[in-house]
Amino acid sequence: MHIETSIDIEAAPEAVWQVLIAVERWPEWTASMRRIEHLDAGGLGPGSRLRIKQPRLPSGIWEVTDFQAGQRFSWSLRSPGATTLAEHLLEARPDGGTRVLLRVEQSGILARILSPLYTDLSRRYMAMEAEGLKARCESR
Repeated sequence: MHIETSIDIEAAPEAVWQVLIAVERWPEWTASMRRIEHLDAGGLGPGSRLRIKQPRLPSGIWEVTDFQAGQRFSWSLRSPGATTLAEHLLEARPDGGTRVLLRVEQSGILARILSPLYTDLSRRYMAMEAEGLKARCESR
């Protein structure tokens, strides 16, 4: 399963990045997240582990696999039969705003079996995340 969406935000990339990396606060601005908690000391960075609870999905331990400060981060969830990779990328726009690209990729035998059940839910959650991030950043 591969899903992606992008959204333009009328805020500088630095401002969007600060909202994006404060992951424990995501439940304040997107209903696609119930709870995010750091399992390691320090902020978000390479190797960080987080427990994420989303509505209608079991809790999972996600690990940051790529982190380019101010530009992007990715995290992955590994479970028996499936791996989920979620990417969050920022692009500066010429007008001073930011384009955000969100991408989710699932692989593995279990992912192929369950994809028909979860693709629509994943699309809805991704749209909620994008719209919530836009609203949060533009209200500051």
